Amino acid sequence: MNGPQDLGGQMGFGSVAPETDEPYFHAEWERRALGVTLTAGAMGAWNIDESRHARESLHPADYYSSSYYQIWIKALETLLKRHGFITERDLAAGKAVDAATTPKRVLKAADVPAVLAKGGPCNRPVATPARFQPGDRVRTKIFNPAGHTRLPRYARGKHGRIEAVRDGFVFPDSNAHGKGESPQWVYTVVFDGAEIWGEGADPTLSISIDAWESYLEPA
Repeated sequence: MNGPQDLGGQMGFGSVAPETDEPYFHAEWERRALGVTLTAGAMGAWNIDESRHARESLHPADYYSSSYYQIWIKALETLLKRHGFITERDLAAGKAVDAATTPKRVLKAADVPAVLAKGGPCNRPVATPARFQPGDRVRTKIFNPAGHTRLPRYARGKHGRIEAVRDGFVFPDSNAHGKGESPQWVYTVVFDGAEIWGEGADPTLSISIDAWESYLEPA
């Protein structure tokens, strides 16, 4: 969706100022926020794409006024309520008040290292051959979806070149909404700087994105 998270090329937010030797966490609650979010995800009620969509669905004023892990926690509240694990009464009381959904599984502390090491691979076989090959000229489609997508606004309707065919991967646009994994080929697409940023772009600049096949059409 064209949500507050899609900031590529947006102006008015100031310069990017990386923090030197930035720590993984700036406060203890951030460490806990990560742990709680991963543990809740391990219950199996939602997938990573639904989780991302919950974050980008926050109201822009709420999103921009929240820190990174505040966004995570606010989205987690949405997911837990959506799937019946908590209610507004629970949140108001700060403890379980109402009956809750039984999780499919519970992540035990002793299993955390193995689960994190395994990760959550999203590559899948695709029944059809790749439509594009390295060197092909392509154009990204122009659309403004109400739901989740991984094609950023700045790269829509742009001409580029296929640099690499990656693999088949779960299609996030459908997976985020419970419509199935629907795996597609993913390609690395390279664009000239001027194609993306227009007049005044650095002539030495190129931009690459990973794009699912349905985002692309022959140029």
